[in-house]
Amino acid sequence: MTAVQTTPPPRLPVRHKAAARDRGWGGVSPMLTRLAAERATGVLVRERGSLHLAGGRVVHADSPSAPGLEVLLTAHGTVDAGVWRQALAETGDRHRAGHLLVDGGHLAAGALELCRLTALYDAAYFALAPSSTPGRFRYGTEAEADGGPGPACGCPMPVAALERETLRRRDLLHRIWPDPTTDEAPLTRAHRVALPPPTSRQRAVLAVLAGSAAVRTATDIARELGRPAFHTLVDIRRLAVAGAVRPRPPAPAETPEAPDIPDPLAAIPTDVTDVTDPHITLLKRLRDALEAL
Repeated sequence: MTAVQTTPPPRLPVRHKAAARDRGWGGVSPMLTRLAAERATGVLVRERGSLHLAGGRVVHADSPSAPGLEVLLTAHGTVDAGVWRQALAETGDRHRAGHLLVDGGHLAAGALELCRLTALYDAAYFALAPSSTPGRFRYGTEAEADGGPGPACGCPMPVAALERETLRRRDLLHRIWPDPTTDEAPLTRAHRVALPPPTSRQRAVLAVLAGSAAVRTATDIARELGRPAFHTLVDIRRLAVAGAVRPRPPAPAETPEAPDIPDPLAAIPTDVTDVTDPHITLLKRLRDALEAL
């Protein structure tokens, strides 16, 4: 028997974790990586949010998909909502308002920075989501990058660290449930809870869906509960795995009314007497044929 030699398959590429960590796991946004390298200051505007940079580091993030700092501070009584509104009215800026509350003894400095970091990571996750439109960067001063005249955030975030955390969160959600439909779609309870039973956080999500007839998305639920939006996505995907939550089915389309079709016999006269007129004769024959059908 003759042995046939075959070419061995090529070796699979190996990802070096250390090198990937140094470059921010390959980079989430090439533009953001370049701005960090040039130590730029300004605002990077993307499809689902914006990142505010000072000296190449992220000092603030905004996204309509994530509750802001004031929601995290006021939802669970960390700061009274009226006290926050008064501080915001006096300073005209959320960062200066936070410092005013700390100086006035209404808020611990550590609690403020913790809420700032939570809000930054939360909004950055959505702002750095894959986009179909290119981002744009507006160069400016540090005050403009911070979103107002207040002082910059006391904990500026390196871009590489923010990108690593964003990719870690993407991977976590994918491992829980790979279908991202529930992240943005209107949700409804499915009333099929598999073991293990839902946690207290998940029960709170289910209570919001059960207690309101209004359409609720993950962002709506996060704001109503005063929680970070990403943490809410984690709970919702786990509930989707358990069969307790599903996207709300679209409303049935209204069936259009059938148009009124005129009776073809109504236009043909019944008392045809003038048989010499060819048009009258044709109408009479047409009527007789229709009646015979």
